[in-house]
Amino acid sequence: MVDSSALACTALVSAGAAGAFAGSWVLGVRRDARSRRRLLSAVGATEARSGTMRNDDFWASVARAVADLSRKITLSACRPIAASRTPQRVRRWFDAHVRKAGMDQTAATAEGLVETSVRAALMFAALFGAFGLAFSSELGVLGVVAGVAFGVSLPARAMLKLQARRAALLERELSEMLEVVALGLRSGLSFDRGFRLYCEHFSTPFARSCEAARCRWIYGLVPREQALRDLATSYDSPQLERVMESVIRSLRFGSSLAEVLEQAAAEARQAHRANVQERVAKAPVKMMVPTGTLILPAMLLLVLGPVLLELMNGF
Repeated sequence: MVDSSALACTALVSAGAAGAFAGSWVLGVRRDARSRRRLLSAVGATEARSGTMRNDDFWASVARAVADLSRKITLSACRPIAASRTPQRVRRWFDAHVRKAGMDQTAATAEGLVETSVRAALMFAALFGAFGLAFSSELGVLGVVAGVAFGVSLPARAMLKLQARRAALLERELSEMLEVVALGLRSGLSFDRGFRLYCEHFSTPFARSCEAARCRWIYGLVPREQALRDLATSYDSPQLERVMESVIRSLRFGSSLAEVLEQAAAEARQAHRANVQERVAKAPVKMMVPTGTLILPAMLLLVLGPVLLELMNGF
């Protein structure tokens, strides 16, 4: 009797110790998960305030997915499917395009790009493969291959689309910035004051980038020449690089900066006008595809339908 009671007490103590250990482990996991969620939300709020990737279209959503997966991998909040070692070729490509795509203020990494590519490839391979299998096994195999190719290239194409979009926005805003700074110089202001005038009175994405560059040299993080060069390299625009190099030379050698900026503004307006005219000229050619595939068959059916019906009734 004594032995059975002792065994019962031992079992109860062991069960209580195991329950306490399991409870503490579960509470620790939940506490770590809550801290990770708070950290992720804090990083997301910081990015929202910085104004990066504010557009909610498809390509911006893909870029946001790359940034989210990069944060989770960095914080060990998820287990990556891809290999832990990222190829150097992918790293070099990512480093060359991440700033020009406007993703340098996010937590995006090359590992997140690879992980997003792998997950998108698996998702679209399953989706396209299931759609193809509804018709035949051959189409199912082709759907899997097409899904893998589409998913692997999707994050890279999203970065290139965002890069081209930032370059197009810069093309419209560059002449405005140059004219404002030139007007400040004509009014007796220095280049720093004229640059600050544009940053404070405009709320465009390029104005926010200029304000970030101005704060870098105002606070002594980098020299002014380096901040202007970094601003130029953050956009896929050779014209901006030429303008910043002209500004740096004028500030260094004391030449007339107002005239340089006015000439650059005129060139920027002319280049923007030429690009707009080119896009307008290409519009009729691009409209031929939906016209030929959607409108033309319906018009032929509308015109030839009564004639075909009369011929059928005649026979």
